[in-house]
Amino acid sequence: MSDNQQFDLIVIGAGSGGVRLARMSAQRGARVAVVESRYLGGTCVNVGCVPKKLFVYGSHVHDEMEDAAGYGWRIPMENVEFDWPTLVANKNTEIERLNGIYGRMLTNAGVSIIEGTARLTSANTVVVGDQTYTAKYITIATGSWPVIPEIPGKDCILTSNDMFYLPQLPKHAVVWGGGYIAVEFAGILAGLGVETTLIYRGELFLRGFDDDIRRFVHQEMSKKGINLRFGVTIDSVETSGTHYRVNLSDGNSLETGLVMAATGRRALTEGLGLAELGVQFDDAGNIAVNDHFETSVPGITALGDVIGTPQLTPVALGQGMVLSRRLFGDGQGEMDYSAIPTAVFCHPNIGTVGLNEAEAKDAGHTLSIFRSEFRPMRHTLSGRNERCLMKLVVDADTDRVLGAHMVGPDAGEIIQGMAVAIKAGATKAQFDATLGIHPTSAEEFVTMREPVA
Repeated sequence: MSDNQQFDLIVIGAGSGGVRLARMSAQRGARVAVVESRYLGGTCVNVGCVPKKLFVYGSHVHDEMEDAAGYGWRIPMENVEFDWPTLVANKNTEIERLNGIYGRMLTNAGVSIIEGTARLTSANTVVVGDQTYTAKYITIATGSWPVIPEIPGKDCILTSNDMFYLPQLPKHAVVWGGGYIAVEFAGILAGLGVETTLIYRGELFLRGFDDDIRRFVHQEMSKKGINLRFGVTIDSVETSGTHYRVNLSDGNSLETGLVMAATGRRALTEGLGLAELGVQFDDAGNIAVNDHFETSVPGITALGDVIGTPQLTPVALGQGMVLSRRLFGDGQGEMDYSAIPTAVFCHPNIGTVGLNEAEAKDAGHTLSIFRSEFRPMRHTLSGRNERCLMKLVVDADTDRVLGAHMVGPDAGEIIQGMAVAIKAGATKAQFDATLGIHPTSAEEFVTMREPVA
């Protein structure tokens, strides 16, 4: 075996976590290779956060043109046209640019890129095509893949992956699911002029988010004309001419031009040969690891979506940093999963960090709740009936702010700053002592004085 087939570390999967691990390890002097069968950058760059955010930006433009009238701009809306293929093509150009950046980051760090599908034949051997490679450590960073429930007509249903390359927009679409991907795509489609129905089997979508946030988003999304159907699911889908008939569990049916399922994701491990080597999985099909990302087989580690931790790019990046330090640094480091900030790019946006009210109560905290609802300043002239919600969850005994939650424009941008404060253990008194930036929505987080509960 030649020297260029022997490494200190082989990373299988060139997503956010795998690329970060590979780069940091190479910079620490390790000989590193990355094996990728699909595209550099993983889900986030190619069929996840990045293209989705670009679509979100595009879906806001129509509202912004309407809002312009309140500021004196006369835009003849009857002449406005939207061209979906242009958005998709421009998105593709940007993704190709990012793919190139990821490739250069790896090669500039001295990482070897191996294109193809990997299969492990031992704890330190990887086969790609007709080539065999060895390494002291092998890390699985293959991410996750959308799952469609096994129902009649499953082949008619698209996933979020497909939506990024859709050749044309339908007049009507059905989105199936209640998580952030379903909610975001419902907003994107509706914002681009598609009559959109969201179907979810639960009583209210966005399970795991603060209940005030969930109810408020329900209210605001309804204003956007999105048809929200809760307590019902899809039993089957049938082809009906050029459209589809969606048969629901309550006996009703819908005619639509597109059905998209955002009903969950599963760890992408098929064909890797892990089970044959004795790698253990949890009940959900994720690779089981300890706090140091070690699997049940010495020498094989795993990180990112494939291990069932929060499916967020910054989580995978943080894991890559920790694992690189443990393998090729001082051997120290732990991943901290507390107070992870996140955003949902629905209409309007959600930003959240820390404990929600229910979680704080379950943890035994005595709470003071601060909440404010108002019309954002930009809509005082636009006339749009869109409102903003901000909420702080505070431990009444220690005065520590346990969680900050927001629905409104730029929620993700605002909550990022709140995350620093909460991670640092800031108290409500310190929030109160902080001067606001006026006039902004963000200042409301430091001007809420009276608890509502």
